[in-house]
Amino acid sequence: MSPIAIVGAGLVGSGWAIVFARAGHPVRMYDKADGAAARALATIGDRLQDLQAAGLIDDPAEIHARITVAGTLQAALQDVVYVQESVLENVAVKTAVMSEIDAVIGPMTWVGSSSSGIAASLYTQHVACRARCLVAHPVNPPYLAPIVELVPAPWTAPETVQGVRALMEAVGQVPVEMTREAEGFILNRLQGVLLMEAWRLVEDGLASVEDVDRTVSHGLGLRWSFMGPFETIDLNAPGGVADYAARLGGLYRSIAASTTAHLTWTPELIAKVEAERRKVLPADKLGERSAWRDRRLMALARHKREMDAADTTPGKV
Repeated sequence: MSPIAIVGAGLVGSGWAIVFARAGHPVRMYDKADGAAARALATIGDRLQDLQAAGLIDDPAEIHARITVAGTLQAALQDVVYVQESVLENVAVKTAVMSEIDAVIGPMTWVGSSSSGIAASLYTQHVACRARCLVAHPVNPPYLAPIVELVPAPWTAPETVQGVRALMEAVGQVPVEMTREAEGFILNRLQGVLLMEAWRLVEDGLASVEDVDRTVSHGLGLRWSFMGPFETIDLNAPGGVADYAARLGGLYRSIAASTTAHLTWTPELIAKVEAERRKVLPADKLGERSAWRDRRLMALARHKREMDAADTTPGKV
């Protein structure tokens, strides 16, 4: 297994370290902040114990031993096949770190950025290795939510996209590709539409924050955990997508026509949603609830793995 470098040892970088180490790769973590990578290594140990308790891994110590802290960026990148950059979501910060990576990177190494919405063209144009750079955006935590958005810059070589896609598939992730850059990529563009309408329903006094959340968690989200929006409508009408469009296309056109204005998240609206959420979950319980979320995701990941292994139905994606 070729070594992998993680640059930036925050929540996302730590999650990526688990992904690659779990698949058998030696992983070197680097973070210029003093002690950040060492602290991340300790946190990773706790997460691996949780994964073992959920039945998702067998030997947390073996996986943890594959992850080491590099004292310098050059040491982290030596002879690696791939670098996962996971620094702050800021163009200036990413531009600077890409310059540092470019100065020591090998001639065949790919660089993926965990950017959640900033296009790679904004921070890779100046580097010599730019043909080997692209966005590889995960969902957090990546070791539980396997989707990875691959978004090439205009100068990214097709071989880079193909190589990173093959690597992601080999380590158990589920890569999806964009043909070109678009702000927000796939995931956040889809999530943004849902969020916009959720804010609108609350602002217009049509539903409470809690009931909007329930609509997704006890309705739409149940199907979306194993099928996407197109498969959902394909199965929601006897004749498939075309039949669904004939039956409900008019309704959706009418809804779209009534909500053409772009909603601004005003301070008043944010305060209203914040107040409703704090009634349900006090601020000092956010960390506890996040841990609950991860345990639920672990249980769901195990269920999906078992169901996928046994699934022989047609149309499986």
